[in-house]
Formats: sequence, C-alpha cells, structure tokens
Amino acid sequence: MADGAVIADRLSPWWRHTVILVIAVGFAILIWLSTKTYQDAPPIPQRVIGPGGETLFTQGDILAGQGVFLKYGLMDNGTIWGHGAYLGPDFSAAYLHTLTVDAAGIIAKQRFNRGMADLSPAAQSAVSAEVQELLKQNRYHPASRSLRFTEPEILSYRRQIEQWTDYFSQPVNNGGLPAKYIRDSQEIRQLTAFFAWTAWASVANRPGKPYSYTNNFPYEAMAGNTPTGDALLWSALSLITLLAGIATVLFAFGKFDYLGWKGKSEHIHPQMLPGMTTASQRAVIKYFLVVALLFFAQVIVGGATAHYRAEPGGFYGIDLSGWFPSQLVRTWHLQLAIFWIATAYIAGGLFLAPSVGGKDPAGQAKGVNILFCALVIVVVGSLFGEMLGLNQLLADWWFWFGHQGWEYLELGRAWQILLAVGLVFWLILLFRGVAPSRKDPDRREIGSLFLYAALAIPLFYLPAMFFGSTTHFSVVDTWRFWIIHLWVEGFFELFATVMVAVIFYQLGIVSHLTAARVVYLDAILYLGSGIVGTGHHWYWTGQSNITMALAAMLFSAMEVVPLTLLTLDAWDFVKLSRGKCDVCNKTISVPHKWTFYFLMAVGFWNFVGAGVFGFLINLPVVSYFEVGTMLTPNHGHAAMMGVFGMLAMALLVFALRQVLTDVQWGTPEKFIRVSFWGLNIGLALMVVSNLFPGGVLQLVDVLNHGYWHARGPEFLNERIVRYIEWARLPADIVFIAAGVIPALVASGWTLMSMRKSVAR
Repeated sequence: MADGAVIADRLSPWWRHTVILVIAVGFAILIWLSTKTYQDAPPIPQRVIGPGGETLFTQGDILAGQGVFLKYGLMDNGTIWGHGAYLGPDFSAAYLHTLTVDAAGIIAKQRFNRGMADLSPAAQSAVSAEVQELLKQNRYHPASRSLRFTEPEILSYRRQIEQWTDYFSQPVNNGGLPAKYIRDSQEIRQLTAFFAWTAWASVANRPGKPYSYTNNFPYEAMAGNTPTGDALLWSALSLITLLAGIATVLFAFGKFDYLGWKGKSEHIHPQMLPGMTTASQRAVIKYFLVVALLFFAQVIVGGATAHYRAEPGGFYGIDLSGWFPSQLVRTWHLQLAIFWIATAYIAGGLFLAPSVGGKDPAGQAKGVNILFCALVIVVVGSLFGEMLGLNQLLADWWFWFGHQGWEYLELGRAWQILLAVGLVFWLILLFRGVAPSRKDPDRREIGSLFLYAALAIPLFYLPAMFFGSTTHFSVVDTWRFWIIHLWVEGFFELFATVMVAVIFYQLGIVSHLTAARVVYLDAILYLGSGIVGTGHHWYWTGQSNITMALAAMLFSAMEVVPLTLLTLDAWDFVKLSRGKCDVCNKTISVPHKWTFYFLMAVGFWNFVGAGVFGFLINLPVVSYFEVGTMLTPNHGHAAMMGVFGMLAMALLVFALRQVLTDVQWGTPEKFIRVSFWGLNIGLALMVVSNLFPGGVLQLVDVLNHGYWHARGPEFLNERIVRYIEWARLPADIVFIAAGVIPALVASGWTLMSMRKSVAR
C-alpha cells in the first residue's frame, strides 16, 4: 500500500478493496481445493473380492459401517486418519498395524516355516520388504470398481471382526464405552469393513504415486508408511514464508505509525456510561447467566472426560460408563464449549447493536426474549437428543434428532437447522439495532462492518448441511473443517474483533477511523492466512499434495504472523485503559478494568495457544507424527479457551459492568477478579502439568513404536501416562472452583441486582 494511502482524518478505500481481494482470492483457492476432494478422495470399491473372485464385503457394507461408526458416536471415542477423540485408538491405524503383523506372520510361516519373532534380522528384513510390497500395491480396478484382497488381507479381516467385538465389550479396554456396547454381529462386521477400507486407503499407493491416498498416514514403518518427501519439502519452505511474512508486517508497523489500536491526534470521549442501558440490553443479561451456566456444565463434563483417561473403568470406584459413557461426556464437553462461547458472542452482538445504532428499536427487547427461548430449546433439545441417540433410543431418527456422529458437529441435523434459523433471526435483530448508524457519517463504517461480520456467521454455517451419514469420509472432513476452522476460527474471530472495536469506540477510547482501520487490518491478516490455511487439517484425509503445498507453505505457517501482533495488542490495551485524549489532554475514564484484563489474556493466549502451540503442530512433517496425540488438545485448550473463551468472558464482564452503577458493581467485581486469575492460572496449569508433557511423551512414543502404539492401550496404560493424567486434577480444581464458579456467581448476582433496580 502506497505512502499516504491512509491518513489520520480519512480512511482510504484501499482498505476495503484489499479485504475484498483477499476474500475473493482466498475462497477461489479454497473452493478449488474443496472440489478437488471429490476427484482425489480414495475410491470406495463396489466390491472387495478375494483371489478367486468371491465377494468379501461390498460398498454398501463399508458405508453401513461408517453409519455404525457415527450412530454409536465412535468419533468421540477414537479417530479415523487422526481426526476425532483421544480416549480410544485411531481405528484406521490399529487395523493397519494388525494387518501388517498378520501379513508378516503368514509370510514368515510360508517362507521360513517360523514365526516372525524367531527369524534372524536378515530374514525379518526380507519378510518386512515383502509385507510392504504386498500392502503398498494398489489392486483396485477402476473399470469394475472392485478391490482385490490377498489371502493375508482376507485372513486378517476375518480375525479382526473378533478383535473389534472384544474391543466393544469392556469399558476398561475401550476408554469408557458401555459394556457390550455393539452387540449386533452384523454391525460389527460392517464396522470392520469400514476400518478395513480406511486402512487400505492409508497404505495402498495412489495411482502413479509412491505414497498412499492419505500421504502415507498413519506412521507404520513395517508397512512402508513413512513421511513423504513432499511433507519435508513443504515444511521447510513454509518456514521461509513465515519469516518473510513476519518481516513484511513488522516493516509495515514500523513505517505506518497509525496502525494498531492507538491512533494519533484523535479527539475522543465516552459514548457509553455504566448504568445507562436500554430495555433490550437489560434483556440480554440473562443470556450471560446462561453462558456461565453452560460454562460450568462444560467444565464438569470435561473433568469427567479427562478422568476416563486416568481411570477408564470407573469414577473413584463408580462405573459411570453405563449412565454417562465416555463418548457422551466428550460430546457434551465439545458441544457445551461451542454453545457457551457462541452464546456469549451472540449476546455481545445484541448488547452492542443499540449502542451502535443510537437507540433501541421498537420491539427489540421482545425479539431478544424470543431468540433466548429458541436458544434454550436448541441447547437442551440437542444435548438430550445426543444422549438418546447414543443409547440407541431414536431408531432411524438418530441422525436428525440424536447424535449425528461427526466430531464438533454432533448435534442432530434438525437441531442444526433450528440453529441456522436462529442465527438468521439474530442477524435481523442486529440489523434493526444497527441500521440508524448507517445514516451517520461518523458511525457508518463501523456499523456496516458490524453487520457484514455478523452476516458471515449464519452464511458460513451452511456447509454443515452439505453432507450426510453416508457421504464419503474425505468429503465430510473437507466441509467439517469449513465449520471448525473457517467458521469458528475465521469469521467468529473477525466478528469478535469488530465487537472489541465497537466497545473501544463507544467507550471513547478510539475514534471511528482507528476502529475501522484495525478491523480491516485484522481481516486482511486473519483471512489472508486463515482461509486457505483451513487446508492444514486435510493433510492426511485423502486429498492430494497440492493441498499440503498451499496450506503449509503459503498460508498455514503465515497464521502465526497476525497472532504475533496480538502481543502488541495486549500492550495497547494497557495503554488505552490508562490514556488521555491526544487533543484536549483530559484523562479518559474507562470503568471496564476487568474487560481489558480479559482482552489482555486473549492476546497472550492467542500468541501462546494458537501461535506457538498451533505452529508447533501445523508443519506437515510434525503433524504427520503428532496429529491425534495430546499435543492436539494442548493446542485446542490453549487456543479455544485461551482465545475464544477469554474473549467470551470479556464480553460477559463488559455487559455485567455496563448494566450496573458504580455502587452496584462493587460486589460482582470481587468475584470477577477471582475468576480472571482462576481461569488463567488453571488453564496454564492444565498445559504445564498435563497437556504439553503428555503430548511430548506421546509424540516420542509415536517415533519409537509407531502411531498405533501411542494411540492404543499399550501406551495409555503406562504408569507414567496415568500419573500425568492425575497431575491435571489440581489444575481442574483451580479452573472450576476459582475460575468458573465465581463468574457464575457474578452473573447471577448482576441479573438479580439489575432486576431489583428496574423494579424500583
């Protein structure tokens, strides 16, 4: 951007043009990569046949097995190709390892008439080479759409039907699933067929390539699955783009001193005063009480989920698996996290809309109350439906009203549709509140940005409707991460940035020019790296190497650049809360100390959780060994709670403070102070005492023994691993008792106090 493109008293149109260009180019690439998934995904054979042409299982069996996998919520127990939960194994890796061992045993017996363990090192090497040749050869015939299994593959498939039957029988061995969870022999056979297909796709070479459909994931050296040259190449090149990106952005910040939250020569004073609120804003406060209640419920079931890793067979001597099996509490843990954070953002938007517009539209409070009722119906209905679905009480309606089966998108399709309708209604309420600002030259830009960012939220939730229970697994994971990464980490984060800008503007801390400029800058940085960066979730899910190249080299590593700048934001927040007007030199009174503290925490955790821990695992060569280990939830907890959670808390604290007078605020402020330190200290303890050391230990085990071993009971039942899981207990106690409960008390007290004041 040329010098002088942006000046202090005027916002250059190039900000807007650049954002549009970034979005257009980013989505052009992302849509192209997404459509390529339909072409590059590993084929599902019409028939899997033996050497004599006899049918072993069919495409219908594979898709029915995927349905069994989803219906029983097994993606919230273990993983396929590294994606899912961490209580159970990676099913594709476990099947592949057993297949490899079985094939080696059969070949050793045929060639040397001995078991594999009894052979000399030279003979073992010869057998291993033959196993690799056997498994790496792609025997899929496109014309007949048939896949030919060799004799060792057939024998292993039949043996593994019994193995998986045993797996679902005992909660101690399967990470807390109910005893004898899947009893139907036909469902077990179909599920094993699905696992067999995922294992075949992970080891058989893609036509014309020296690596498999999943880029040789998972790591299984004996089967010939080792990192590809492309994974090493794009990892190295991504470091170059990272350094170049950081240098470019730091140069821009050094040259243009008006970038960032602190503008220059701005005459600004507060437009929002505590205790001065509209009827709709007061109606929003009950949303924040629900936020605190959902937060409390989420950490309780989260503690139960973690306990299943420490003591799979019971909860301090009590067997919970019959009532609250591990995949149910893990589902609730994820869904409640999404619900409480999203509710805080939705409530924050409703709370700020009248301030942006300057008044409360007629009937706005009634609309807020209607949306609140709809929210309660979706939350309660979906959580209850998930429990019924996993207990197989909804028959063929499990996909619509029960547990849909896909991680992070577990709520039934009917609840998804209701949620989408609710988001559209929320957008209408925001438009009604913000519309008057579009006639005011000073507020037009920030009001428009507020609406555009909000519009993206219901719009980009639509990919959740693009697949069903029988859609190809690779295709589903493509659209699933449009939601998980693009919707949550992209447009929700952008909307959050807009809300922070609105808060600062309404508090008189920054001018409308600075607020708009920061929003545009964040949009360029976040979306410029984040849109195509979505592809770093697709390295091993059946996409071609072009996805790895673009996601890793050009974009995924670059996501660290804007996160690095958030450390500067944190310092800006400190200065802004203690600043003076640049023109009249009067002290700016900011009665939202703890809102700023939570925003500073967002800056810190964004850099640590999303930046450091995210970059640590996003390089292809690291992700190859790490994905699905404890380093993934280490990044997830530090980023999800540290960034989105702390930002949700900032919105909660802002709204609570805003509806109370200075005198009324004295009591809840004491609880908010404790909550701030409890949440941050508790989260830090989780990372230091459990998630990070456990992840490093598991990564070492992957390197030493293979991916299947580190994800299976062989590793998870080791004494040191159990000790690390128990070491998390103090962190959970601090987080819940000193972090969540005080916030819940402050929210309840504020609602009651506000209603008493209104009644008077």
